[in-house]
This record gives sequence, structure tokens and C-alpha cells, in this order.
Amino acid sequence: MNLEPFLKRENTVAVVGASRNPKKWGYRLYRFFKRYYRKVYPVNPRAEEIDDDKAYPDLRSLPEKPDLVNLVVPPTVAREVVRDAIRMGIKMIWFQPGSEDEEVIRECLKAGINVIWGKCLMEETINYSSYE
Repeated sequence: MNLEPFLKRENTVAVVGASRNPKKWGYRLYRFFKRYYRKVYPVNPRAEEIDDDKAYPDLRSLPEKPDLVNLVVPPTVAREVVRDAIRMGIKMIWFQPGSEDEEVIRECLKAGINVIWGKCLMEETINYSSYE
């Protein structure tokens, strides 16, 4: 899979599993992506704000459709998020390590979604931006 479309700075990104806890990857990823991408939304049904930004309970509640969904959640949660993403017509989903499973990846591929798994989006972004 070509990573370049996922790494375009102009993408609007939803970080599903964004966290208020600075020790969790959901927080670290959200903060990092805010510095890289044009617009980033934190998605967490148990948070009103993350890093002083309004948090959203799910993809459907976002003020706009994101170009890219980054999943930092268990596979059982990822399945529900992917079903919402399919209904919304989202075309790119990145599963952070530990978020993916075969069933949900097959759903993405069947729906025509470009999907990445087994790699960290933050790591790939750092590598990519050093060559820009």
C-alpha cells in the first residue's frame, strides 16, 4: 500500500481513541498529529476536551468528514468505528498496532477503503516528513 496519501499534511484526521492521559499513546498521537496535519479531531466518548480541544464522541458527531481515521482502540471498538466510517464514505483508515484484526480489515477492503495496519502512523509521518 502506498503510504503517501495518508501522510499528506492537508488531510483532516480523526484520532479515535485520543486520550486525556499524557502517558497513553492516544494522547501522544493526537498531540503529534496536531503539529503535522492541517486539522485533527480527537474522538473519545468519555472526554469533553483533550489537550484543550473539543472532543467528539464518535465520527458521526465531527463537524466535517475526515480524510483519514487513525484508530488507537481495541479491535472490538475498531469494528464499530469502521462500520460508521463505511457509512460515512471515509476512504482511509490507519490501524495503530493492536487496533487491527482480520475481520475488520476485510470489512475495510470490501468497502473499498485504503487501509494500513502493522505500522505506526506517527513513526511513518516522522520518516516521511524528514524526506519532504
